[in-house]
Amino acid sequence: MIIDQLTENKAIAKQYKELLRISYQTLSETDKKIIRLAFDMAVEAHSNQRRKSGEAYIFHPINVAKIVAEQIGLDATSICAALLHDVVEDTKFYIEDIERNIGTDVAKIVHGLTKISSLKKDKNISLQAENFRKMLLTLNDDVRVIIIKIADRLHNMQTMDAMPEYKQVKIASETLYIYAPLAHRIGLYNVKTELEDLSLKYTEPKRYESIKLKIEETKGAQESFIKTFSKFLKHELSKERFKFEIKGRNKSIYSIHRKMLTKNISFEKIYDKFALRIIYKSNKNNEKFLAWKIYSIITDHFTPNPTRLRDWISAPKSTGYEALHITVMGPSNKWVEVQIRSERMNEIAEKGYAAHYKYKQGSQKDIGIESWLNRIQEVLENNTGNAVDFVEDFKLNLYAEEIFVFTPQGDLKSLPQGSTALDFAFFIHTEIGKKTRGVRVNDRLVPLSKVLESGDQIEVITSDKIKPSKNWLDFVVTSRARSIIKSSINDDKKIHAEDGKEILRRKLKSLKIPLNDKTIRQMLLFFKFENSQDLYYRIGIGSMDNKKLKAFANDYNNTLLNFFKRRVKKSERKSNIDDDKITEKYDTLVFGKEKETLAHSFGNCCNPIPGDSVFGFITVNEGVKVHHKECPNSLALQSNFAYRVISARWVDSSSEEYNAILKLTGIDKKGLVNEVSKTISNNMNVNINKINFDTEDSFFTGEIHVSVPNKNILNKLVQNLSRVNGIDKIVRE
Repeated sequence: MIIDQLTENKAIAKQYKELLRISYQTLSETDKKIIRLAFDMAVEAHSNQRRKSGEAYIFHPINVAKIVAEQIGLDATSICAALLHDVVEDTKFYIEDIERNIGTDVAKIVHGLTKISSLKKDKNISLQAENFRKMLLTLNDDVRVIIIKIADRLHNMQTMDAMPEYKQVKIASETLYIYAPLAHRIGLYNVKTELEDLSLKYTEPKRYESIKLKIEETKGAQESFIKTFSKFLKHELSKERFKFEIKGRNKSIYSIHRKMLTKNISFEKIYDKFALRIIYKSNKNNEKFLAWKIYSIITDHFTPNPTRLRDWISAPKSTGYEALHITVMGPSNKWVEVQIRSERMNEIAEKGYAAHYKYKQGSQKDIGIESWLNRIQEVLENNTGNAVDFVEDFKLNLYAEEIFVFTPQGDLKSLPQGSTALDFAFFIHTEIGKKTRGVRVNDRLVPLSKVLESGDQIEVITSDKIKPSKNWLDFVVTSRARSIIKSSINDDKKIHAEDGKEILRRKLKSLKIPLNDKTIRQMLLFFKFENSQDLYYRIGIGSMDNKKLKAFANDYNNTLLNFFKRRVKKSERKSNIDDDKITEKYDTLVFGKEKETLAHSFGNCCNPIPGDSVFGFITVNEGVKVHHKECPNSLALQSNFAYRVISARWVDSSSEEYNAILKLTGIDKKGLVNEVSKTISNNMNVNINKINFDTEDSFFTGEIHVSVPNKNILNKLVQNLSRVNGIDKIVRE
C-alpha cells in the first residue's frame, strides 16, 4: 500500500482544526494550548501505527475526541484525554509523561481508561463482564472515564467494516449488552441510538437492511405529512409570539426492530415511526408554563391520546431528561408524537452529563445523574459476587422505565419500573432495607414482593430483630437491593461458620479427635468440600448431623484405608483447601421464580457445567434446553424468542431453603399457639411463612408453612413440636 504522507498530514491537520471548531464548550486560549499539546503527543506516539483499514492510527483518537467534543460536549480536559486514551496502552509513553506535559487531571482520566483496557479481550464473555465492572469502578476516579470509553466504542463501531465477520458480531453483541444501556442511563440518547443501530447492522444485517429500505421508501410521504403538520403548528404558535423551531425525528432502526419483535407486528403496523419536536426559547422560570401553553394550543386543534401523555417536566427522569410528550391524531387520521422542550431541556437531552453541568448553578439540588452515580458507588462497594451476575443485575436498571412514588412525608422518589416494596426500602436507606419487617402501600399492609405503581405512597416498618434472608433476592429487582442482600447473607454465613467451628470442636472432642489442620484436611477430603469455611458453615446451619461425623470418625481411625483414600482424593482436588472464602457446591438446577426442578438437557453449542450462569430455553420437541448466558446463541435466543426463555440457576442442594407444610392436630389449650410459635422461633434457621389454627369442641387443627435450609433442621423442628403439651399428631405434607 502506497501512502502519500503529505496528503495524510494535511488530512490530520484538517481533522484537528475541525475538532476545535465543533466543540460544544467554549474553548479558551489556555484550553486550545493544552489540546494542541495533547494532539502533538498523540501524533508522535501513534506515528508508526495503522488501523486494520490501512489509515493512520491517529485518526481514531482524533475522531473519539470529536465525538467527546461535539456529540457529548465535554470540556478541554476530556478532549485531551480522548486524544491520549490509547497512548499508555499501545505506545512507549507512560502516565508520568502525560502528567508532566499535559497535567494531572488528564493523566488521571487516561489512567482510568488504561485500567479498563488492562484486561485483554477474550472469547470468554465473563471477561467482558469483568471489564464492565472494572469500568464502573473507575467512577471513583472520574465519570468522564466511562463517557470517553463509550465514545471510543462508538467510533470503533463506526469503523468495523475492515474486521472479520466473527469479530464484528462479537463487538456488536458486547455493545448491545453493555455500552448502549450505559449510554442510555447517562443520558446520551443520540449516542445510544447510534450504538444500537450499528449493533443491529452487524448482528442481524438482513433485518437492518430491510427496515432501512422501508424507511427510505416511506420517507417522501413522511416528509409531506410533517411539512403539513408543522406548517399549521408554526402558524398557531407564531400567533402567540413564541420563539421556536420544529424538527422531525425518525424512530431509530433498532427501536423499530424491537417494537416489531415485542409486539409481533409488521413495519406497516407501527404508527409512531417518527415524532415532531418543538424547541422553544424561555428563561428557567417560565419553562413549565410555556410547555403547557404549547400543549393547550396543540390539543385545541388535534385530539390527544390521554394514555400517551408523558410529563417529564414536573417529574424529570433520573437521567435528568425533561420534556412533555403528547400523541395526537394529526392530518390524514395518523397518530403523531409531539415532544415539547425548552432549549435548555433539549441540550440536556442531546448532551446529557455535559449540559447538566452547564446549567447547574450554586446550591441547586443534585441532578438525577449525580444521585444515580452515588447509588452506583454503593452497589459497587457492596458487590461480592461474580462479574456476570453483577452485570446481569446491573443491566436490569439501565434500560428500565421509571415510576414515581411518595414517602409518608410526601417526598417524590423515582424507581425503575417493576420495583417492589422491598426495593423501595433499600432505596431509602441501606439499614432501613436490612431491617424491613413490613411495608404499607397507600395505608395497606402488603407483601414485600408487592410491585409498586406510580403514585403509591409507601411506609416501611422496621424491626431490629429482622435480617435479610436468601428468599429476599426473589422480592427485589434493583441492583442496589440485590447487592446489599447478598453482602448481608455472606456476613451471616461467616457468623454461622464461626459458630460451626465451635460446634465441630465439641463434637470432635466427644469422638476423641483433635481439631487441627491435619483433621480439617482429612474432613475436607472426606466430605468433598472446597475449604474449611464451607465446612464450618454447613455444621453451623445444621446440615451435617452426628451420623455423618461418626462416619468420618470411623474413616479417620482406619489409618491404612484413609491413607489410600487421601492419595486418590488429593489427585482429584484442584482447589486450595486453605482458602478461607466461602464457595458453594452447585449440584442442582432450578427454573423460574418458583425454583422448580424440571427435566432438561444441555445445549451442545456451549456445554454449560455446574456453577455457570445459565438460562433455560423451551424447545418445540426437546423440552428445556439449558444454555450458558455467554453462549454464542444467547443474544439471538433472548432477543427473538423471549417468551420461550425461562430463568435458571445452579443451587447448592444442601444449603438451599425449602418450603414445607406441617399439619398439627390435638387437644386445644390456652396459650397453645403462642407456645408453638415460640418453639419454631427457637429453632435456628426456620422461617414461618404462614400459620393457621382452627378449634372445634376443644379439638384443634393447625397448618404451618415454614422455610428450612435442609431436612435435618425440619426433623429437629418436628421433634421439638411433638413435645409441646396438647399436640397429638404432626404430619408433613
